[in-house]
Amino acid sequence: MKKQSEIIKSLTDRQLLLNLYVTQIILLIITMILSFIFYGNLSTPFSFIQWNDGYAYVIGFTAGVLVVGIDVLLTKLLPPEFYDDGGINERIFLKRHPLHILFLAIIIGISEELLFRGILQNTVGWFWASVIFALIHFRYLSHWYLSLNITVLSFFIGYVYILSENLIAPIILHITVDFLLGLFLKIQKKREKEGVMNIGNGT
Repeated sequence: MKKQSEIIKSLTDRQLLLNLYVTQIILLIITMILSFIFYGNLSTPFSFIQWNDGYAYVIGFTAGVLVVGIDVLLTKLLPPEFYDDGGINERIFLKRHPLHILFLAIIIGISEELLFRGILQNTVGWFWASVIFALIHFRYLSHWYLSLNITVLSFFIGYVYILSENLIAPIILHITVDFLLGLFLKIQKKREKEGVMNIGNGT
């Protein structure tokens, strides 16, 4: 974790964002390759999306809000070190405009769910797709709580896909979680900074 934190600190904001976008592009390329290997075409993952299914949108958004609510509650109850990811989430979201955070959440939600639920869950099953999703977030694996957190979330997202039978539900869930938690982190850090400044000013 310490080495990872040092690497993150050595990157500029532009380099960090570029790395994030490149990673999502790579995931999309992998999705297309696997789609061709398993299904003989590049578009199969998109066939699992039913855009006009209102039930799936409600399921995805409700599940996302539930995840965020539980996570925010746990941040209040658990020691701060339980959520120490080496500073990467803070670097990604802290200086971003809310619309930029939403854009990032959309890109990440779509690219990751097309691969992990659209391709993998439909080929290797819920269990292995969930395990691979957790493992691919390797920056959390050196921290037992964050590792447990991402693993439980992965299985939950996969279950929502099974429940809804529509890939749009896990996509909406993923976007909702990343966007709301990104906003929460931004607001939380801003308040902490203002609190420190107020103490320094004697107010």
